[in-house]
Amino acid sequence: MKLLKKISKASASIIAGLIICIVIVITGCKASQAVAAKSGAQLWAENCQRCHNTPSPSSFSHDQWETIGLHMQSRALITDDERNKIVTFLKQSSN
Repeated sequence: MKLLKKISKASASIIAGLIICIVIVITGCKASQAVAAKSGAQLWAENCQRCHNTPSPSSFSHDQWETIGLHMQSRALITDDERNKIVTFLKQSSN
């Protein structure tokens, strides 16, 4: 009987852990989809302007924006996709 209770408690813990993992994955996917739907301009405004005034896109060359994007990615904690969208927006807007 004691063994049955231990197994039952262990099973309940495993099931609860799995449910938590599933909720985390689903929530993370929704956040990823929300970011994926945003344009480079939106991401630029949301992420870059949090900490400083943003320079004009024409302030830097395309190569400089690439370098700045890599540097700021680690500071702003943004993904590669977000960085690529922002840098693409800045390059297109600098013409």
